[in-house]
Amino acid sequence: MLKPFEEAQAEPPSAPFYEPAGLECEIFERAFRNRLPVLLKGPTGCGKTRFVAHMAARLGRPLHTVSCHDDLTAADLTGRYLLKGGDTVWVDGPLTRAMREGAILYLDEVVEARKDVTVVVHPVTDDRRTLTLERTGERIEADPRFMLVASYNPGYQNILKNLKPSTRQRFVAIEFDFPAFEAEVAIVSRESGLARERCAPLVKAAQALRRLKGQDLEEGASTRLVVHCAKLICDGLDYDGALRAALFEPLTDDPEVLRGLARVAEIATG
Repeated sequence: MLKPFEEAQAEPPSAPFYEPAGLECEIFERAFRNRLPVLLKGPTGCGKTRFVAHMAARLGRPLHTVSCHDDLTAADLTGRYLLKGGDTVWVDGPLTRAMREGAILYLDEVVEARKDVTVVVHPVTDDRRTLTLERTGERIEADPRFMLVASYNPGYQNILKNLKPSTRQRFVAIEFDFPAFEAEVAIVSRESGLARERCAPLVKAAQALRRLKGQDLEEGASTRLVVHCAKLICDGLDYDGALRAALFEPLTDDPEVLRGLARVAEIATG
């Protein structure tokens, strides 16, 4: 069993709800204790971001989230000089702030960032846990409570956007997937306020749509979309309207595929 940690007390009331599927909470907590970076792997909308928010609250640490994209540069993470009131001042980026204050930095979809971003985090993810700001000459040693977490969707990997082995092997990795049926029904019900028996058909439909991934769909219906659908129903929208708006339309623009999705969902829910 995991021994109590000085900053990993019982889950605080303010912690975002997260339903564990395995040992992910324990692995994350032990990685935090041992100052190890963590890589989360899994499909879009399966709960990776919610998991990080949950663990940050559980560990009592501030959380800085960066949504990575093609234009994200190393300077966006480390900081830059800016004009303020006629003066030029240095402003820390989220990586630098997190290292100083002992926060958790979450790089969401890290493979979407430019290559110089992974270069700058290399010394942060090994035993050095240091960052050199070339423009200021400062060498920052991470607060012992600092933690780097990154995530990506393996299904979107290609030859141009992937993590090099030299980067992947710097992390402890946790694989995520969509919850089992009963667990997902419970999650959707709790997040939306819709009764479990009314959420069950929505989860069945979503699971059927996920089996179409790689055929008619690039990505299956996420748990996030199922929650959106349940919230619309809970607010009075009929099932057909909610399914189309929250489960079908976000997945495709093709009218023929939309009709196919509706048919698949109809068969799945009986």
